[in-house]
Amino acid sequence: MDGNIKWQQMIAENLAAGSTPAFKKNEISFSTVVSGILGAGSDTASAERNPAVLPKPAFGTNFHQGSLEGTGSPSDLALDGNGFLAVRLPDGRIYYTRDGTFRVNLQGEVRNKDGYELVSEAGAPIIVNPRNKESISVSPAGEISEGGLIRGKLSLWEFADMSDLTPIGNGYYLPKPGTPPAVPATDTTVHQSQLEASNTLPMAEVSNLLLALRHYEANQRVIQMHDERMGRAVQELSSTT
Repeated sequence: MDGNIKWQQMIAENLAAGSTPAFKKNEISFSTVVSGILGAGSDTASAERNPAVLPKPAFGTNFHQGSLEGTGSPSDLALDGNGFLAVRLPDGRIYYTRDGTFRVNLQGEVRNKDGYELVSEAGAPIIVNPRNKESISVSPAGEISEGGLIRGKLSLWEFADMSDLTPIGNGYYLPKPGTPPAVPATDTTVHQSQLEASNTLPMAEVSNLLLALRHYEANQRVIQMHDERMGRAVQELSSTT
């Protein structure tokens, strides 16, 4: 029942973020865990003879590619492939994201929707003329040019195992401690004036929500049946003593 509650919460998060560019949906799976029922004076051997099969929920992120949708804005970028963009926070931390919603501020710095710096391949900020924002072009390889002059190149990164990434909210990811570091992406193409859509399917999420509710109610009925059976047993025992 606890796992089904968490499943419902996860579905609600998927539905709420379904319109966020490049959002990757969360998923749950129930793996079977055999746990011995140990009572007073029981040993491991008796636990092996009397196992209890319990479902254990496991959570993960589905990094399946979302569809690319045109926006008409030259500062919007979509990634086709397994790569991630890097953004630098004011305190120097690096976050990874696939959300390519970027804007040019009054100083000509290319920033993302939260105001974080878009990291270039050289590690320096990408600066363009804020008055010529419409003339900015981005090549499929990630080179940003203005009026034919290259202003910088995007740093695109990929991970050997995407399950090593932890979502921290708002479309950002961080690698788990002790995992292999990110390496330059080799199979990712940049598409200008487009954004990657979320890979969440609302109808599928609603269907999963109904399924989670049915599972919860079924488990609840089982508990009620056991509770009623125990109540009858107590009454019968008390009436015979």
